[in-house]
Amino acid sequence: MDFQIKYSLPNHLRDALAKPIGRLLSGNEFLEAIPTYDNIIAIGDYISRFLLKNQAFPQIIIVDYKTRREDIKEHHKKELQHPKYTPIKVTNPAGVITEELWETIKNLCTSFDTMRFIRLEVEGEEDLAALPAILYAPENVTIIYGMPDRGVVVVESTEKHKDKVRNILAKM
Repeated sequence: MDFQIKYSLPNHLRDALAKPIGRLLSGNEFLEAIPTYDNIIAIGDYISRFLLKNQAFPQIIIVDYKTRREDIKEHHKKELQHPKYTPIKVTNPAGVITEELWETIKNLCTSFDTMRFIRLEVEGEEDLAALPAILYAPENVTIIYGMPDRGVVVVESTEKHKDKVRNILAKM
């Protein structure tokens, strides 16, 4: 594989990233809140499938076809490959953000279109994709990602959240 690393996650930042950047909701709270989100970027296979099954169609889903580093079941993969979505493939190993992932998310966010549905398929791992998504998402977009065994993180695209991401990236 040929890729350029833009950011690499140092061990001392792992604890900081284990804290939610936005609001942490329980599954029931999240289910009740889904109708209030108009424009969504969903990061992770489980969250993306959950939204699709509940007829909420994020404009962008970012998946790696794994949950907890294990391949997902084939029928779950098919659910994520909904015909409404145009696939884009990128490479991004665990613990890093490649130039390719960064630039692709930046371009998708800066040309965000509520009528376009993109499935960003990551060869490797999508865990850090929330950082560029939060940083570049337009004002009217909600970024949603899961925290295993804890709940769902909902991040409104605000300067406060973008500043949190900038602070994290400055330490990477």
